[in-house]
Amino acid sequence: MMKKLHVFLAVVMLSFSIGSNADTIKNSDLNLNNPDVRKCLLDATKVSGWELASVYLNADNKIVMIFDKGDDTRIYTSKEVFVN
Repeated sequence: MMKKLHVFLAVVMLSFSIGSNADTIKNSDLNLNNPDVRKCLLDATKVSGWELASVYLNADNKIVMIFDKGDDTRIYTSKEVFVN
């Protein structure tokens, strides 16, 4: 009985740890300062069913674009600092 309880608790803990890490994908290899790169990213994600949730400059002055699709989130951060 005790062994079954341990196995059950291990499965529950494993499912929580897998579920909490599987919904966010981060990518910082793109040059989002280039308007052509931003347009291609918007077009490609739209075709795949992703919706643009937010665009902003972070504290490091880099462009951040967040896309949502159901419970999944993709975060794209520019690799270079945004300069006007």
